[in-house]
This record gives sequence, C-alpha cells and structure tokens, in this order.
Amino acid sequence: MFGTPSIGGGSTFGTTASTTTPNPMKDFEVVSPPEDTVSALEFSPSTLQQNFLIAGSWDSSVRCWEVEHTGKTVPKSMKTLGGPALDVCWSDDGTKVFMASCDKQVKCWDLASDQVLQVAAHDAPVQTCHWVKGSSYTCLMTGSWDKTLKFWDTRSPNPMMVINLPERCYCADVDYPMAVVGTAGRTLIVYSLDQKPSEFKRQESPLKYQHRTISIFKDKKKAPTGYALGSIEGRVAIQYVNPVNPKDNFTFKCHRMTGTASYQDIYAVNDIAFHPVHGTLVTVGSDGTFSFWDKDARTKLKSSEMMDQSITKCGFNSNGQIFAYAVGYDWSKGHEYFNPAKKPSIFLRPCYDELKPRIN
Repeated sequence: MFGTPSIGGGSTFGTTASTTTPNPMKDFEVVSPPEDTVSALEFSPSTLQQNFLIAGSWDSSVRCWEVEHTGKTVPKSMKTLGGPALDVCWSDDGTKVFMASCDKQVKCWDLASDQVLQVAAHDAPVQTCHWVKGSSYTCLMTGSWDKTLKFWDTRSPNPMMVINLPERCYCADVDYPMAVVGTAGRTLIVYSLDQKPSEFKRQESPLKYQHRTISIFKDKKKAPTGYALGSIEGRVAIQYVNPVNPKDNFTFKCHRMTGTASYQDIYAVNDIAFHPVHGTLVTVGSDGTFSFWDKDARTKLKSSEMMDQSITKCGFNSNGQIFAYAVGYDWSKGHEYFNPAKKPSIFLRPCYDELKPRIN
C-alpha cells in the first residue's frame, strides 16, 4: 500500500542515528529526527498493517518513518514545505498525509507515488488539519489564523464550506460526528459533522489562560462524548458536551513544580492524547515530562523522568501499543534559553500496560 518512496529529488533523509540525546526513560530513539522542534506527530491509521510515523517540524519538513516491532525506525521519505509545518493528518485509508503550514497552504502527500499537491488554502498560516470520514461524505477540515474553518473536497480547488470563527484557530480535534475548535480569546466551539458541519455548542473556556491543545474522548460505547483541553497554565479541563451531572466536568493541575519557597513553577500543557483502547490519557509539557492519567478515577497513573528540553507533541499508534513523544525547545523560556547544541528528538515507548485504568 505504501509503495517505495522515490529517492530522487533529495526526498529521503539519512539513516544514521542522531547523536544520542539525554533519554532518562530509556526509550527507543527515532533515527534522523528533524532539524528543529517537532510541531506535529501522527501514527498511521489501523487500515495499514505496518506502523508509520509522520512528524512535521519548524524546519519546514514533514518526515515519515516505518516503526518496526523491535522499536527500530526506518526513514522512508521527507517533504519540504514553503514554511514551518504546523499540523499533519492521515487519510482514513492510510494512503495520503495532509500537511498544514505557515505558508497558508495545506498539501496532500500521496505516499505511493511520493507526489505532493496543494489541496487547501487560507489567508494566514494554517494551524490545524483533520480528515473527516463521515457516513455520507469525506473531506478535509482546516483551521487557520485567518479566523476561518474550511471543509474541502480535495479534488476541488474551492472549499465545500467556510465557517467564520470569532478569532484565530489555535487548536482543534475531530472524531466523527464531532469536531471541537479552540480559538484565541478562549472560545470553544463544538460542531456536529453529521449530514453537513453545523455549530452545536459554544462556550468560554473553563481555563483562565490561553489554551494550546484539545483532544476528544469517547464513552464506553466508543462514541465521542467530550474533550480534554490543555492550557499554558499547567492545567487540563475535562469537558463533557452533554454532562449528565455538572460535576462530571472538572479541571486538574499538572506540569508544575514546587520551588524552594512557597511558589510553584507552572509550565504549559503542550499536547494531550487519549489511549485508543483504555480511554486513559497522556499530557506532555514544557517542563519536559509526560504523565499518564485515568480521568474516570481522577488519578495519575505514572509520571516520567524529566527530559532536558520540553516535550512538544505526542501520540499513540492505532492499537495503543506504542507511545511517541517529541522533545525539543518550545521557546517557553524565551530566546535566551535556546541552546543550539541541544537537538530535537523523538522517542517511542511500549505503553499498553502502563495506561490500563485503575481497578477500584
């Protein structure tokens, strides 16, 4: 299904392992990581038998590796965009990858032919892209700093639909038939994607500060039912779209460190992902740690050792056996803390048992 990516045009990248970065969790290190911080990380869908990992970076590259069962990673191909990559997503059949960029475009990478075509455009950088597989349609949803959400039939140069947002799109997630978008100004909008996209609910964020990441979770029947929202203040909100009880919605603190005095160092929550089997979740932060959580038991399952840089993105493979996380500088401490000697890296961790829910 994947084909052999062509080697011409400088599309492949080296297979030599990077200089070993600090790896306190002793996890598998992905070879030939990007030159700059990872901004997007996505495993291939369950329709592919092998595991492939896609990473977009601030170095304007999008790279693809095959992840073998041993934890070994094999670089397959690389594409260069016209600006930093801000998001990537897979088509449901695993044949294509969509790449959103600061150059105001979204491109489609056909993996079998190794060809790239532009399929979407905005008037400002494109922050998010998500593939929507509906019961009666499929499309690409893109969210931009131009304050619009657009839906595309990728065979047509014009969007099927444009929705105006109250502010710039900062984060989004899709799990059909639900989409949720977080904008600047702390607005959260839930859309129903059934039939055609329509606004279902709008609210102000329960968190006081700028949100950075959003991830939809499912109920026991595997239907999308709510979302987790992470912000720059080291806090996560668990929000049900239709809570049975108002107390179902709650927030919890994370990615904080108590200082020597009575103050706390507070770090941004950079990414959240839900385990595809257990329904538990992971948060990663600017403090350089990841934590596994059971939201139903409202308890922490595990915390990692601290990396020497922030963790910027994370994700699980389709069967929940592998956890990937990207380490790199996220500029949260300003330019004076940037150390060019510290290189970005991506790690893989067997995680299935560590994310099992607590048994009461």
